[in-house]
Amino acid sequence: MSTKPPVDLVRRREMIMGLAAGTVLPFVAGCADNAALGRSQLMLVSDGQLAQLSQQAWQDSLQRERVLRDPSYQRRLQRVGDRVVAASGQSHLDWEFVVFDSDTVNAWVLPNGKVGFYKGILDIMDTDDHIATVMGHEVGHVAGRHSAERASQQMAAQMGVSLLASAIGSSGTDYAQYSDDIGAALGMGVTYGVILPYSREHEYEADRLGVDYMVGSGYDPRQAVDFWVGMSAMNDHNVAEFASTHPSDDNRVAAMRAHIQARGYAS
Repeated sequence: MSTKPPVDLVRRREMIMGLAAGTVLPFVAGCADNAALGRSQLMLVSDGQLAQLSQQAWQDSLQRERVLRDPSYQRRLQRVGDRVVAASGQSHLDWEFVVFDSDTVNAWVLPNGKVGFYKGILDIMDTDDHIATVMGHEVGHVAGRHSAERASQQMAAQMGVSLLASAIGSSGTDYAQYSDDIGAALGMGVTYGVILPYSREHEYEADRLGVDYMVGSGYDPRQAVDFWVGMSAMNDHNVAEFASTHPSDDNRVAAMRAHIQARGYAS
């Protein structure tokens, strides 16, 4: 008897993994203008599809991870998160901020506004400005619709409408079968063990938006440069997973400094 998985299961797994690296063929194809980025994006994945997957992934993560019960951590994250979201113009989403009880140095945000920070990364953040640096960057990915864009770019070339319908328009039981792949697709690599970082263009865009949101919410944008430089140094010693998935090389830090200077934030 053959031990190979059925062809339809293989194709559905490929489709889900394509969402992470960027690949879903939709029901309606087209481009959309993104005011936050000032450019047009290929949008083949609907907000409803992303919201469905994000909500399922969020509930799954709350079951997999241990939520920190120390209210001081939660208050700190909530305080910064509320301010950054208000400055971002993304208040229409149902934002939720949770601290997970782990020494992992990482954080992630789902496209539907669900935020997970680990105790480990909060413990190395000396000021609220540092939290705002990471929060602003991740909210920048949401405002930039980067999850939907990277999915659209690749899946359009590979998959058909029927596969999309069966893989994303699935039941809760189907979600459980593909939860690791879906979680990785949505940016939850530390939880699901598969890291699928955004493109360099998306990282630069999220950096710029994040700095703007920091300023709009009353935080010091110069602290963003200090934070990313420090994270890059930690990554050199293989202790900062967040820095490895959000590369803080010299070019990136230089681009952030240039944006701060161009906006007049340094004065």
